[in-house]
Amino acid sequence: MYEPSRNLMNFYVAGFQHHEGALALSQLKTGDELTLEAQPDNPYDSQAIAIKGCGEMLGYVPADHNGMLSVLFHYGHASIFECRVMQIAPENEPWKQLRVAIFVKDAR
Repeated sequence: MYEPSRNLMNFYVAGFQHHEGALALSQLKTGDELTLEAQPDNPYDSQAIAIKGCGEMLGYVPADHNGMLSVLFHYGHASIFECRVMQIAPENEPWKQLRVAIFVKDAR
């Protein structure tokens, strides 16, 4: 039987090098759930979706991935998504140290 993937998208966290990601990197583990937060008042991108974890601002969903999420968050559907750590690579350049995926939560 066909089962569609729950994985909607995966990407490196945008702006990771400009926020507190370095403070949280050693505390994160693959599979950890992170928090997604819409930021419609963001002066640079009204569709911005922040990614937070370990009590720190880690960065953003990249602008080329945030359009659909922003619309769904606006209409109250934020709770159907989960963001999880897929890869931690402290040896990479700062903008490629944290890779995450966004999934649709299973309603079962």
